[in-house]
Amino acid sequence: MSSRGPGSIPVAIARLGFDDAARAFGLLQDPALAGLIHSREHIEDHGLAAALAGVPDPDGALLGLVRFMEVVGRDAALRGPVTEALAAPGPARQRLLAVLGSSAALGDHLCAHPHQWSAVTRAQPLTAQQRIQRLVEAVSAPQGAPAVDVLRTAYREQLLEIAALDLTSGDPLVSLPETAAALADLAQAALEAALVIAGDEVGADAGRTRLAVIAMGKTGGRELNYISDVDVIFVAEPADGVPEEESTAVATDLATRLMRICSASTATGALWQVDPALRPEGKNGPLVRTVASHRSYYERWAKTWEFQALLKARPVAGDPEVGQAYCDAVQPMVWQASTRENFVADVQAMRRRVEQHIPPAEAARQLKLGAGGLRDVEFSVQLLQLVHGRADESLRTGTTLDGLAALSAGGYVGREDAATLAAAYRLLRTLEHRIQLYRLRRTHLMPTAASDLRRLGRALGHRSSPADAVIAQWKAQQREVRRLHERIFYHPLLSAVARLSDSEVRLTPEAARERLAALGFRDPHGALRHLEALTDGLSRRAAIQRQLLPVMLGWFADEADPDAGLLAFRKISEELGTTPWYLRLLRDEGSAAERLAHTLARSRFAAGLLEQAPECVQFLGDESGLRPRAREDVLRRMRSAAGRKDDPASAVLAARTIRRSELFRIAVADLSGLLTLDGLGTAMTDLTSALLEVTLELCVRDLEARTGAPALTTVVVVGMGRLGGGEQGYGSDADVLFVHEPVDGADEGAAQGQALEIVKDLIRLLGLRGPDPNLDVDAGLRPEGKNGPLVRSLASYREYYARWSLVWEAHALLRATPIAGDADLGERFLDLIAPLRWPAGGLDATQVREIRTLKARMEAERLPRGADRKTHFKLGHGGLSDVEWVVQLVQLQHAHAHPELRTTSTMAALSAAESLGLIDPGHAADLAASWRLASSMRNAGVLFRAKTVDAVPTDPRDADGIARILGLPGGSGQELGERYRKLARRARAAHEAEFYDD
Repeated sequence: MSSRGPGSIPVAIARLGFDDAARAFGLLQDPALAGLIHSREHIEDHGLAAALAGVPDPDGALLGLVRFMEVVGRDAALRGPVTEALAAPGPARQRLLAVLGSSAALGDHLCAHPHQWSAVTRAQPLTAQQRIQRLVEAVSAPQGAPAVDVLRTAYREQLLEIAALDLTSGDPLVSLPETAAALADLAQAALEAALVIAGDEVGADAGRTRLAVIAMGKTGGRELNYISDVDVIFVAEPADGVPEEESTAVATDLATRLMRICSASTATGALWQVDPALRPEGKNGPLVRTVASHRSYYERWAKTWEFQALLKARPVAGDPEVGQAYCDAVQPMVWQASTRENFVADVQAMRRRVEQHIPPAEAARQLKLGAGGLRDVEFSVQLLQLVHGRADESLRTGTTLDGLAALSAGGYVGREDAATLAAAYRLLRTLEHRIQLYRLRRTHLMPTAASDLRRLGRALGHRSSPADAVIAQWKAQQREVRRLHERIFYHPLLSAVARLSDSEVRLTPEAARERLAALGFRDPHGALRHLEALTDGLSRRAAIQRQLLPVMLGWFADEADPDAGLLAFRKISEELGTTPWYLRLLRDEGSAAERLAHTLARSRFAAGLLEQAPECVQFLGDESGLRPRAREDVLRRMRSAAGRKDDPASAVLAARTIRRSELFRIAVADLSGLLTLDGLGTAMTDLTSALLEVTLELCVRDLEARTGAPALTTVVVVGMGRLGGGEQGYGSDADVLFVHEPVDGADEGAAQGQALEIVKDLIRLLGLRGPDPNLDVDAGLRPEGKNGPLVRSLASYREYYARWSLVWEAHALLRATPIAGDADLGERFLDLIAPLRWPAGGLDATQVREIRTLKARMEAERLPRGADRKTHFKLGHGGLSDVEWVVQLVQLQHAHAHPELRTTSTMAALSAAESLGLIDPGHAADLAASWRLASSMRNAGVLFRAKTVDAVPTDPRDADGIARILGLPGGSGQELGERYRKLARRARAAHEAEFYDD
């Protein structure tokens, strides 16, 4: 014996991984192992102990080995071969210990049937046909034992072989498909053998029918668990000359007996439950039907879930011709099921119902049914298969991992997503296998006992804190599965594809040309060329485009200019086609593809911005990305972009690149209905003011760099018109005033010169050709108009307004708002102009007449030649000018007495005037309606045509495009024009009543 102390050996044993070291030490010395351990010296270092330490449950394996060797020792024929095989390292010992250390149930079976130990040593798995042959032969010559018991015993022998190979395969996640397929093949063999037994019980009458057993679920998909219900459907045809009714009765008898033979528990154990509940009408329907009866049911009455279940159907036992006839009858219906009304929604609803029926106490432990479980993977894969498999036969497989691989290869699922789902599926199924294998009991719950978790963790290779490690591994995969399931399973694209006809989804040239013409493309041949360019070839990119385009064509056609939308999509796709995220975004992210299609076909303005900056497609993946950014956020990003450039021109262009992106964001938000008219005005104004702010800062810094000294003056940009009122639209200029104030001690002339230089640089830089639509900076509303100085000091403004100010200038100042530059100077400018725009006592009669004269002159002189006074948005009767001059006259007359009127917002001032009783409520409503519709139509005109639209369009396509942008159905262009004319007439009447009423 070893000279070490009495406690040292158990400690050494414990280090090998035994939980009860003292007990293990005692068992290692058991006489039953005498032939395997020849020396008790350093027993803890013996190869057998080390081999036991490598299995999931060393203690259980050692106990099972002692029990097994005790039985073997009583059988002289077994003792020698078994002892010789297990005494030295090798596959036999490795496999036997792995089985004993993973399955107490199989250990018990080995002790009861020691002669089956050789199944553990089998180097290669049996083929499916060999499995059937062996089980059928066993039950055909039972040698005195009941055939049912013989079937169970022979079944367990093959189960030993499968488990031994599975447990010693190296990585169980890698070998999972082979193990699951072998288990399905064994179930198939058992069904065939059970049918032989049933036929013997029925006797000669069994020949009066031709019964086939159709496997469903995991058996049908060759991905079975160790212990699982075996889902089946029975189908039968009469033998020659036998009436159908008689044949069906015999077949029902055979099927009933088969189910009892497999499902019943006897002294030799049990196999599994045979579940025929997936048959037509479920448990209320006849157990057996003919092929014709099945076909009739599926054609007339079947629900969506029944076609999903049929995806895995395959003949496994009985008459092969009948089984194949059944599959030939139902398979075409499976791959047309996605065309059923509400198909995708029905599948999604069924998945939710499954989750809702999980007992609350089990939900957190469910490997199969719970969130992030096997059902999430299976439902995601099956839904994609059923939707896309209609046109792509490569997806038509009943095996989950094969289906997932085909979906990935075809571009229907991203490679990374498919790899993640496949890894999770392998892990979840392996956990399920190892849990079931221990007691050979059907369960899908993670265990809670420490010993079970320890064994499970070790089975997956964790040696340090195995219980904690396996739980962490499971939870991590569970989260990933749920995330991907929710993104894939509830993707809007699936519903859209499911609604397509066969010719549409296949997108053959003939089908595409016909569909393009039917959808309203003006140039079907040109559109077809775009489609061919996008989908030609065998690349993954072309494969994904072939998925997207059949659906996107319908979305393009929902708009007024589908041809322009498809052309823009081609340009963007060619620009971004090699970018990994682009097509993945359109395929996987929510409504990105639909939003892109509608945007491109609805708005040339947005399409043009996107063609210049295709990376902005990323905004479409998340609705939160379409919310216009706050001014400070935009300002920060513009400053950051400008700061990376060396000269002012490049820096301003960098800031304008940000403006381009933000214009696209705003446009898509507007097109998607996420912005109100007021929200659009605020977003556009913030964007313009941020660009002016950054450009002003750059001009000041450049001047200081050139002079080598701080600037002699501070400058503020005052917004006027719609910019000052926070009401900018897509086609608005930037009406401004420039104000400066010399710093203390600076020469006023030199400060004026610097201010003029800064302002001219600002206008020049913003006038350069850039990546965004030009922003015209217009200082025409300054004192003395275009004849006056471009920039004045605050003192100069004070002197001018005190001596020379005209009524029109006070009128223009009503919407003055500092938007860039020195904030303190801006506040002092507002203090200066307050008495002018809100004159004490209002206007006298002469000033009112002057305002009215100015308005009349503007109508006569500024309306473009040939323009229709009834439809011009700005200067026409009832247009923007009519509304604004009414409101502004009220402000000039009454704002001194009513602070509510001291606002630069037209609609806010109109509402205040109505509340104060200064404008008739009916007139206010008419004015507001006309102003809002004119503003909305102007904005929609720019979005649709990418150019300013000043009047109700006469071109039907333009009118329709504007109407659709405003949320009206197709063909509503004329109706919208009539609506505007009606509102404008009412607004004109309100204008005349209010503006000329003394």
